[in-house]
Amino acid sequence: MRVLIQRVSRAEVRVEGRVTGRIAQGLLLLVGFTHADTGDQLTWMADKIAGLRIFGDADGKMNLALPDVGGAVLVVSQFTLYGDAEKGRRPSFIDAARPEVAVPLYEQFLGLLRDRALTVETGEFGAMMDVDLVNDGPVTLWLER
Repeated sequence: MRVLIQRVSRAEVRVEGRVTGRIAQGLLLLVGFTHADTGDQLTWMADKIAGLRIFGDADGKMNLALPDVGGAVLVVSQFTLYGDAEKGRRPSFIDAARPEVAVPLYEQFLGLLRDRALTVETGEFGAMMDVDLVNDGPVTLWLER
């Protein structure tokens, strides 16, 4: 499982002009799955994201987590996180989970985030999505498990 985390002051995702998810302060998560991912990895990632202290406190230090600032998450499926462009000019996506594997993992991950009392908005799995965001920082992290 790979997650690109972007701290945002606002973000939204649209499919064919229709808004499917929108948040104010929080985290935009681009999430990719591989065929070998397990529930343990999803749980670890949900715990990590809920507890990451990457928001500024009164002194401007990154000491606060998402629940501390009343933030939300916008989760967008992104199989291209498993793109391998080491050889040739066109990336290979052989390591990305196929939809029949990835969709249940994605749904389980959303549930785990919600179980941690996080407000969760989403894109639309497998759709061509337009993502609009305003960075808060910039603070960008890459997590893999």
